[in-house]
Amino acid sequence: MAVLNGAHVLVTRPAHQADKLSRLILQRGGIAVRLPTLEIKPVDEVEKIKAKLALIDTFQWLVFVSANAVTMHNYYLDGGRMPLSHDMRFVAIGAATAQAMTLAGLPVDLVPSQGYSSEALLAMPQLQHIDGQSFMIVRGEGGREALATTLSNRGATVDYLDVYKRIIPELDISEVLSLLTQGKLDAITITSGEALQNLLIMLGERYQPLLFATHLVVISDRIGQMAAELGFKQIVVAASPSDTAILEAVTKCLTGE
Repeated sequence: MAVLNGAHVLVTRPAHQADKLSRLILQRGGIAVRLPTLEIKPVDEVEKIKAKLALIDTFQWLVFVSANAVTMHNYYLDGGRMPLSHDMRFVAIGAATAQAMTLAGLPVDLVPSQGYSSEALLAMPQLQHIDGQSFMIVRGEGGREALATTLSNRGATVDYLDVYKRIIPELDISEVLSLLTQGKLDAITITSGEALQNLLIMLGERYQPLLFATHLVVISDRIGQMAAELGFKQIVVAASPSDTAILEAVTKCLTGE
């Protein structure tokens, strides 16, 4: 089904997460142009992380906020297994994170049935009455504070385990600039606010007017609002962060189908 008719679609997912979306774009008749605007790296404080992992079973709730958090926490485990407590409940912020947990051999006790954000998780009945309970949030450096703030306001104690950092990759951007200046970059896909900001940094202020005029597909209203405030004019919000949903949003904005 070649409905994209050779359209060039920018895929900004980290390199290790870009294969599926790129393949789907190709199957739909488009051309996937890869430009990862984030690179996921382990943090440097290895001993500090290992010390926290050794005490992880003292927490009642362990919350993974992304698939990368699941993948990267394994990097620090001696022997490849996390100490598990029968009293601990394992939480995923969304379906993709839950899938990563299952693949890593971790249980999934709680995941939002709809939505894939801190807000969706916090709306669940199981997290309404948590006074005195303890949470460990596994995330990347500099993540959002909304989850921890609300849990604390509900009486819980919250700690963080930062297991990865996001950096701007050093890449050749000439192909993207060429497509952009020729008016041949048809759509941009963005899966985080940081990825969007990094894209602007990587391409430079000179090319921002061309970016702002290009179709932009994002995965949440929050990122869409950020994009609008930055200056993007044609924004479509995918139904979910899944690659299939992103592809459908790209198809809709480029073909109307």
